[in-house]
Amino acid sequence: MHMRNKRWIVGLLLALLLLASACGTANSNADSINETSPINAMSMSTVQPENDAQENAKTDNIIESPPQLQSDEVLLERADRDSISDNSAQAVESAGSEDARADAAESNLSIYFIDVGQADSALIVCDGQTMLIDGGNAADSNLIYAFLHKHGISHLDYIVATHAHEDHIGGLSGALNYASVGIAYSPVAQYDSRAFDNFVRYLGNQGVSITIPRAGDGFTLGSAEVDILAPVKEYENPNNTSIVLKITYGETSFLFTGDAEREAEQDILEQGYDLAATVLKVGHHGSDTSTTYPFLREIMPQYAVISCGADNSYGHPHENLLSRLRDADVVLYRTDLQGDIICVSDGNTVSFTTMRNADIQTNPTIPIESDAITPSEAPSEAPSQTPPVPETAESGQRTPVSAGSYIGNANTLKFHLQSCRTLPAEHNRVYFDTRTDAISAGYDPCGNCNP
Repeated sequence: MHMRNKRWIVGLLLALLLLASACGTANSNADSINETSPINAMSMSTVQPENDAQENAKTDNIIESPPQLQSDEVLLERADRDSISDNSAQAVESAGSEDARADAAESNLSIYFIDVGQADSALIVCDGQTMLIDGGNAADSNLIYAFLHKHGISHLDYIVATHAHEDHIGGLSGALNYASVGIAYSPVAQYDSRAFDNFVRYLGNQGVSITIPRAGDGFTLGSAEVDILAPVKEYENPNNTSIVLKITYGETSFLFTGDAEREAEQDILEQGYDLAATVLKVGHHGSDTSTTYPFLREIMPQYAVISCGADNSYGHPHENLLSRLRDADVVLYRTDLQGDIICVSDGNTVSFTTMRNADIQTNPTIPIESDAITPSEAPSEAPSQTPPVPETAESGQRTPVSAGSYIGNANTLKFHLQSCRTLPAEHNRVYFDTRTDAISAGYDPCGNCNP
């Protein structure tokens, strides 16, 4: 019995020794695995967040796109324009950076008049803040999406839908599919069209509702001041409901008039606003129904921009409108002839860059037959068989239209070289043989051709 107890104890000891040996081997193997395996517990905890970050980086700016939107590669290929120089592109791409906001010494205001054909769209950037005025037609959604994508504009502080027509708000869906927006202005909150419904829907996806501004409202865009001038009342014609706004940056200013027509322009004039502007965004794509003489005389811009489509069926810009701009000695830029147009202000002066045709004659002198003075309509003291001969402002003497080295504008009292791109209409011309004659007659030299 005693021997059996000893054997049982020895067996138990041997079993314990074998068990301890087995545990030691397992621990050793586990340590070896932890030392050699690339997928240990620590690596798993760090690799997974990196994968999540990479995946998030790919999808951060992806918003549900409308059916017509295409891939970024296709969009960027379509939007790869030469209109924006490397310097300008870098300035826009850095629009949201803290450096751009902090460096006031480098401050400027840039306006990109985007070529959207027979439609309207303009992006304004000032001190890192952005405002998109209109977005072209629904078919331009891809273009607007790609334009913002290319230049890194992922947030718009303001969107202004000047009025509810599709050629102004259609492409805003593309903008809202790429960029977030702070405030969205529109003269109406409802309009019976698919384009407007899409605009409201994509705003709603961001939790943004339409703000209807009132004439007299204002806000800042960086260091620029923006004043809402219209609409001043309700209209049946949607064109006349257009939001008209003036941007003032230093000593320079810019007037955007949407599609406002004669009635709305007259109502704006009656408000007594200061309409003077360095640059005028011409109303209604250059239609004869907008930018009337009384309105233009209050603005007296140095430059104007018309957004319209090449060979459009409306005949825009209309010759009557072009004649009015010539009479006012306005330097004209046109998207139908020059593509994208970029205007930059340093607060004192403005400069323009165009996608193409920088030196093209954008407002050639084409007399309007119904308004031109014919021999039978010439003043009674002029022989009927001779060509019309305008009278000088001071001497009352008349000079044959074929003579004279300098051409004056009887409306603006400016004189030009014969090669100037802003010559007045034929019936408003006054001819001078010498520069001294023009100055003596009370005329000032044109600021464009510097005669």
